Amino acid sequence: MKFKTSKLATSLLSNLSGIEIGGSAHNAFNLNTKNVDYTDEVTIFKQKEAEVCGEYMKVDIVANGNDLPLADNSQDFVISSHVIEHFWDPISAILEWYRVTKPEGYIYIIAPHKERTFDKNRSITYVDEILARVGTEMPDCNNPHGHWSVWNTEAFVDICVAMNWNIFATQDVDDKVGNGFTVVLKV
Repeated sequence: MKFKTSKLATSLLSNLSGIEIGGSAHNAFNLNTKNVDYTDEVTIFKQKEAEVCGEYMKVDIVANGNDLPLADNSQDFVISSHVIEHFWDPISAILEWYRVTKPEGYIYIIAPHKERTFDKNRSITYVDEILARVGTEMPDCNNPHGHWSVWNTEAFVDICVAMNWNIFATQDVDDKVGNGFTVVLKV
């Protein structure tokens, strides 16, 4: 099973080139991107991807999404779907995405919505907690790749406002999978 393409992402990004953080074959955006992932080994995420659609997306750049081996202002956009919640310090990750994105470029984020995913019984991670994590080490845990943060659209927008990031567009229900929300930042 593959998910549909995003009309918003296609309309904004189809004539540009960029990177996708943690791309997956069953949720491909079909844009001109290089896929960035923390490993090119077959992880549990890649195994699930292959179960769902029979293949997994090739990794073009092996790197952590918050430490990219790319030049400043080298990408037209950075896109991610259901990835930002896996960063202990999502602000530092987004700041890294800003670093590599050209002026007038886009940072396109789809994140799981608390009420539409398995996180529904968890508490929202509000802006104060996210700000307190900036520059701190990830705690030791059994699953460092789990969801560190849980948001609804409003809570994520609050982070963007606190950081004075330019919000270009939002979707309370993303037009890709439908269980998340979309926030597009304009650099």
